[in-house]
Amino acid sequence: MNESTGDIGAQFYATQLGVYDEMLAKEHKVLPYWERFMDAIATLGSEQLELRRREAQRLLRENGVTYNVYGDTQKLTRPWRLDPVPLLISSEDWSLIEAGLKQRAELLNLILKDIYGKQQLLKKGLLPSELVLAHDGFLHPCVGALPHLQRQLIVYSANLARGQNGRMLVLDDRSQAPSGAGYALENRTVMTRVLPDIFRETQVHRLSGFFKALRKGLADIAPHNKEDPRIVILTPGSLNETYFEHAYLSSYLGFSLVQGDDLTVRDGRVWLKSLDGLQPVDVILRRVDDSFCDPLELRSASRLGVAGLLEAVRRNNVAIANPLGSSALENPGLLAFLPRLSRHFLNQELILPSVATWWCGQRRERDFVLQNLDRLIIKPINRSSGNYALFGGLLSAKEKELLRAAIIAKPHCYVGQEHVSFSTVPSFIDHHIEPRFAVLRSFAVASGDDYQVMPGGLTRIARQQDDFIVSNQAGGISKDTWVLADEPDKQVSLWFQPGRDVVLAADTEPLTSRAANNLFWVGRYLERIKAATRLMRTILLKLAEAPELNDPLDSQCLDVLLSALTQVTGTYPGFVTSNASVLKEPQNELLALAKNVQRSGTLAANIQAFAQTAFSIRDAWSQDTWRCVDNIQRRWQQRVVNGDCDLEQLQKHLDDLITGFVAFIGLTTESMTREAGWLMLDSGRRLEHSLTLIALLRATVVQRHESALQNQLLEAVLISTDSLSIYRRRYRSFIKLPMVLELLLMDETHPRSLAYQLHQLSDHIGALPRERGKGQLSEEERLILRAYTDLRLVKVSELVNVADDVGVYSELESVLSAMTELLWRLYEVLAQAYFSHSQVPQLMTPTQPEDDL
Repeated sequence: MNESTGDIGAQFYATQLGVYDEMLAKEHKVLPYWERFMDAIATLGSEQLELRRREAQRLLRENGVTYNVYGDTQKLTRPWRLDPVPLLISSEDWSLIEAGLKQRAELLNLILKDIYGKQQLLKKGLLPSELVLAHDGFLHPCVGALPHLQRQLIVYSANLARGQNGRMLVLDDRSQAPSGAGYALENRTVMTRVLPDIFRETQVHRLSGFFKALRKGLADIAPHNKEDPRIVILTPGSLNETYFEHAYLSSYLGFSLVQGDDLTVRDGRVWLKSLDGLQPVDVILRRVDDSFCDPLELRSASRLGVAGLLEAVRRNNVAIANPLGSSALENPGLLAFLPRLSRHFLNQELILPSVATWWCGQRRERDFVLQNLDRLIIKPINRSSGNYALFGGLLSAKEKELLRAAIIAKPHCYVGQEHVSFSTVPSFIDHHIEPRFAVLRSFAVASGDDYQVMPGGLTRIARQQDDFIVSNQAGGISKDTWVLADEPDKQVSLWFQPGRDVVLAADTEPLTSRAANNLFWVGRYLERIKAATRLMRTILLKLAEAPELNDPLDSQCLDVLLSALTQVTGTYPGFVTSNASVLKEPQNELLALAKNVQRSGTLAANIQAFAQTAFSIRDAWSQDTWRCVDNIQRRWQQRVVNGDCDLEQLQKHLDDLITGFVAFIGLTTESMTREAGWLMLDSGRRLEHSLTLIALLRATVVQRHESALQNQLLEAVLISTDSLSIYRRRYRSFIKLPMVLELLLMDETHPRSLAYQLHQLSDHIGALPRERGKGQLSEEERLILRAYTDLRLVKVSELVNVADDVGVYSELESVLSAMTELLWRLYEVLAQAYFSHSQVPQLMTPTQPEDDL
């Protein structure tokens, strides 16, 4: 057992001396349930297990499972990593852990109620005032603001690790906005797909019962509308490190995902701003740090919260899980006092002891810490950016002196903790089964008269063999946690409620202005990319047909199309330049338009913006639709932006890009209900399609050309608008400008025409919710009616009758430019009417991350 080996069977597993391992008993014999599991893994073999690991990563990537990293200069999301070997916990072992977590949650709930209520613990000296009142998490405005509930602490989690003696210890408590439950659920979903037979034969407790209890627990605390409360999840936004989980839980639990600007307080109540008007909110499951939740009474610089939220809580008009101020329970100094408080409140010893902790605010404890700096971990009681745990044994002499001086100056701000050697668990690393230090985060939720604990949780392991750092910020890897059942678990439906067979009327989920804005822009980016892709593909075909450009006609046609590409994409100066060499050798500029992410208007930049905007409303998409978004962005990034791509390869990648967007359009068409969200998405598409079509026509056919060149340009325009085959079927003649304009401008039966886009826009705008006077049109309805009417009144034959002195069809140019102005004005009015309060400034990153998952 003391030598590393490449075999993945348990018989060759290499443990570390003096370290407790989850798979081995004290006599270094494999536990029976681990032996059965490892035999099944060995039967698969190393190569097959590696394939399963890769399949798990593929599923996680396609499902958009990410973890955002604070401080990443490129603002990249980090893919979530999952080890295919789970942590196994026996039923007997779990029963003790479960009881300990329930006890601990109950104890912390009583402490929370006291320190924000009668404060008997402070008055009796059971908790030092300095420890509580000097902690950043203790919010003085929240004293007396807790509602009258038996359990204030609704959601609780703890980080657990097994010490050298095999006893499970609590490393720290998470009480304000515990994260990880959604990741644990996604891990389980993936594991049942990559190891289905082993999972089925192992008899693992299911997780759905916990999430059903979470829904019920949140509904129970609603102060109003208890039969059908409106529950929302408050997120800081898509830049937050665990945003995927916020969106995932929103979709899974059926709650609206909102940001601070989506909510408002009126007359002491919290309301959701939606396209249908203000909707009352009963319960908020917050994922925003509590001090950022109300800029009126708490942190005034915050742009993440809702002004007046705390007053709505005081009036008992909204419930928040967990209550504002609950981060006071995450004070590591409390760990030293929990045994005494457990005896005081519960008359019980702690079932799950904390890691040994000494609060330096007491003289004897401070002296002990100062004398044993080399052997302890020193932590500040306030967890914030730049405030980290320090391993005393790793500090230099000068660093120790500075730390010693800081502790002496403010002893109440520091704790010393025992350096615990975690247990190790079998992990599949580089095709081998090797031990890795692990931490288990488990979760409890208040439900009825008790707490219900998730059977399992989120296990995290260190990437390197001797590393104790398991956080995802530092590159840790997650594991599923299998709590073994004595008999197969029964399937629990999240939505079935016994005794409630009443048929309820369908309730349309309100669409927030922020979500409407993002859906609108997803549609705009989609059409913007499609227009540029089709035009670029047409240009590449032209280059392939006449690579030397010896024919002046081909050269002139290509110059016009290249100039049009710059005007359609807005990537000036581009090909609209006096530099003849750019037009003569267009390859570098074309590749830059495909690859350059930093340049506004390029394909790469627009694809990235499309994916980021779609991610910010991750809860709006079905799993298949999101997989399509992921494929579009990932393939373009890998093949074009980061790949060694030339113009010949680019042609194929453009074809694939069009196919990807057609798939996205098909999926949204099939899966989205024709409600406000769909109207916004499709309106964005129609508006942008109109603008790019007009830009293309203005750049190509407004200028009069000689007959042969005009024919080439008209054919190119029809190809780039996917209209050539329709033109041939419709007119069966040579390509003529009036007929091309008739098809692309006036034909309402043609889905690529301007008339079709305006007709669809008119219908969508008319269907949008909007307060208006009886019989009166809104401003946006007037604008779209005017644009549509102006177009219908056009006589195509008069548009191209006569060109002016400089060879421009002035009537055509006048109509197209006027239409452009109208459409941009329409966007401004739509934005004012539906998106005005959703324009969020650059998000203020909390000085304290939501949770160091």
